[in-house]
Amino acid sequence: MKHFKKRYILPALLLLVLGTVLGMKIDAVISSTDTYEQLRKLEEAFLIINQRYVDEVEAEKITEEAIVSMLAELDPHSSYISAEEIAQIQESYRGSFGGIGIWFEVPRLEDGGDDAPYDTARVISTIAGGPSEAAGVMGGDRIVAVDGKPVIGFSDREIQNVLKGPIGTRVTMTVERFGGKKIDFELTRDRIPIYSVTSSYMVDDKTGYMRIDRFAVTTYDEFVEHLKELNQQGMERLVIDLRDNGGGVMQSAVKIVDELLDGGRTIVYTKSRNAQYNAIERSRDGGMFEHAPVIVLVNESSASASEIVAGALQDHDRALIVGRRTFGKGLVQNQFPLADGSVLQMTVSRYYTPSGRLIQTPYKNGDLEDYYEQKYASLNQARLNLNDYIESIPDSMKFQTDHGRTVFGGGGILPDYIVNPEIPEVVRGITRKGTAFRYARQWFLADEQAIRDAWNGREADFRTAFVVDEAMWQDFWAFAEAEDGITLTDDADAVDPEAFVFARSSAEAERATFETMLKAYIARQIYGSEAVPPIINTIDPVFQEALQLWDRAEALAEYHRPGRASSNRSSY
Repeated sequence: MKHFKKRYILPALLLLVLGTVLGMKIDAVISSTDTYEQLRKLEEAFLIINQRYVDEVEAEKITEEAIVSMLAELDPHSSYISAEEIAQIQESYRGSFGGIGIWFEVPRLEDGGDDAPYDTARVISTIAGGPSEAAGVMGGDRIVAVDGKPVIGFSDREIQNVLKGPIGTRVTMTVERFGGKKIDFELTRDRIPIYSVTSSYMVDDKTGYMRIDRFAVTTYDEFVEHLKELNQQGMERLVIDLRDNGGGVMQSAVKIVDELLDGGRTIVYTKSRNAQYNAIERSRDGGMFEHAPVIVLVNESSASASEIVAGALQDHDRALIVGRRTFGKGLVQNQFPLADGSVLQMTVSRYYTPSGRLIQTPYKNGDLEDYYEQKYASLNQARLNLNDYIESIPDSMKFQTDHGRTVFGGGGILPDYIVNPEIPEVVRGITRKGTAFRYARQWFLADEQAIRDAWNGREADFRTAFVVDEAMWQDFWAFAEAEDGITLTDDADAVDPEAFVFARSSAEAERATFETMLKAYIARQIYGSEAVPPIINTIDPVFQEALQLWDRAEALAEYHRPGRASSNRSSY
């Protein structure tokens, strides 16, 4: 949505929001004579526009634009959310919805790219415990009708809309199974979990791994459940992967940190000009994993609640933070509902790590473009010239952990151990095009029944036994050239990564990487998305580097073992 900051019609309509829509009395929001005068000015402007403008005014549209424009003047993260959008967000962060319990995809017809019509939706897998699993829906089933109405050619959003509904209502889903057989499933919609802990497994006989994609209301419960399972499998140390986790519900992050810290330690605190938004969160005794080594993986897309986790564990010397500098979102938003169900999501406070670091990247009020430009310039500086970057940080932005390590404020969490892998151009090109994912899907669909017969129920065997042979390797590159215009050449002078022309020798040098990518994406077709990390992590340079750092993580864990002298419990 565009910000028309200089159109007088937009601020004029703010009176409608403050007065009519919210149902407030004007006196309730007036704190000074100047405020009253500005409200009168807005009222006058709106009445003139409404009565005198050449065309009829679309009040709802320009009111929303006015709100967006006003909030854009405050900070980069205050925003307006329409009633439709807020319903989707609330559903997402509740961690459940009324549905039938399937993961599905809707491919496009061939030879049309992103503009091609949609093909038939295909079930990837059923969600454990959901109605579809109980009824016998299978991965590979193609959804051809819902309640007797054809849905071939529907987009993923359209399929979602017809399958979802109030919990307890019934829906008939017609699928086409292998060989063209059509089956009607009578399904009762139920509350379906939307998981935020998307992968959890034992890397080896003592190393557990858990990936958290976001922080929803249910995330803490999911974390505890997976932690119990990993403990039962003999876990002695844990990798928590927060890469690309943009945040979410702060309390879920706080409760997860609490399970990793002993009692009485500050986890996070917030400060505001309004005392009601000042708060401090402290850990309690009895955490499930207080003493064993922990490594937390982060990157430039780890933000907000992810930074609360990383910052608290770093400040208390509880975990080794590995990866790349985080995003730097340290503003706390509260939602203020309007009468039509829309919401003002407005910054009410700033959060600080236990050592006193403000994680928020500096910003100029209202200048979103400058905010992101400066942010990514700073991220690149930290990535390319780390020593220069650290030397440029003023003393006022240097803080001490409980045991005297120096950590840095001023925007994001700088990891204890930075990993900036150089990704080969040929790998970057294949990834940008999504070639490996689409080839794996096509290869799977070409002989789906036989592949399922061979590998269903054998995920662990698949990880070790499935091999990309020479014929498949050559077929993959033929697909890459035919579908994505990716060319391999033996002529060094012809190499042009921007034109997706790569040296054949480079592709061969990265063969193990590509074969692992194909295996991971084929596993996704058979077993679902949770099957990808255990395979792809074997070639993930950040993950693999982290596995070499357990001595450093163990040294931090030693501070928290029973019998150690109590360290400083940060506060403010």
